[in-house]
Amino acid sequence: MLTGYHVAVIGGDARQIEIIRKLNEWNATVYTAGFDQLNESFTEATDLEFDSNQVEKLDAIILPIPGTDDSGLIDGIFSNRVIQLSEEWLKKTPEHCQVFTGIANSYLKELMVKVGRPLHLLMNRDDVAIYNSIPTVEGTIMLIIQHTDYTIHGSTMIILGLGRVGMSLARIFDHIGADVSVGVRSSKAAARVHEMGLKTIDMNKLDQENMECDILINTVPHLVVDHHVIKQLPSHALIVDLASKPGGTDFDFAEKRGIKALLAPGLPGIVAPKTAGRIIADVMCRIVKEKVRKENADE
Repeated sequence: MLTGYHVAVIGGDARQIEIIRKLNEWNATVYTAGFDQLNESFTEATDLEFDSNQVEKLDAIILPIPGTDDSGLIDGIFSNRVIQLSEEWLKKTPEHCQVFTGIANSYLKELMVKVGRPLHLLMNRDDVAIYNSIPTVEGTIMLIIQHTDYTIHGSTMIILGLGRVGMSLARIFDHIGADVSVGVRSSKAAARVHEMGLKTIDMNKLDQENMECDILINTVPHLVVDHHVIKQLPSHALIVDLASKPGGTDFDFAEKRGIKALLAPGLPGIVAPKTAGRIIADVMCRIVKEKVRKENADE
């Protein structure tokens, strides 16, 4: 239970709705901003008034998974209101106030250093990423079915990256019956691909590898699916880029070649927001409880 704990949930998508519900279940005092269109849905939450003394009570702030933009603006699909996270406002929060987000750009990281508030990047945690890989895989399957006219079973597929998401993708698509190859950079990852009974592609020399396939999935957050790769793809091929914006694909070149390329970050929040929201809420609650337990032990 989080009785007596004050949390502000600012902006975001449908995942935040589940987070708010879970916080209410745990008896936290919840303030919301950026949910103007859903106010009636949260009778147990209070509108966050940025100029009030509510700010001085906050133990935690939950931002959207993408964090803020480069000027500190917070996006939200349930409001047209512009919300900016500023240094002046954050300094009004208690020094122990924790800030939770999925990922953070340089603006947000530097801002947290200036104000001296702890920043938790949830998507950097193994537990969150592994749990999130489940709806990510399901969403990827959905996209492939929607945008192809052939079955996954029997298709040749290349997955670039054997991280926490790439591992789940490779395993599931192999079980479905795709002919899977996995792009890796290290000998350790290559050994893991071999152990899984799959084929290995050396990402250190992609321009020398045979990249012809029916489906290409990228999980690497920098440009790897460039013109060398795309020009090898058949016209019916589909590229699904799961990396954070702007992705790791040369989308302009893919369009010129007539190759369908989809940028699909944040699939858990699209295909399974309730599950994704619970994952975030549960991990955040564990972090808070660990902090409280440590503080009590130090006293």
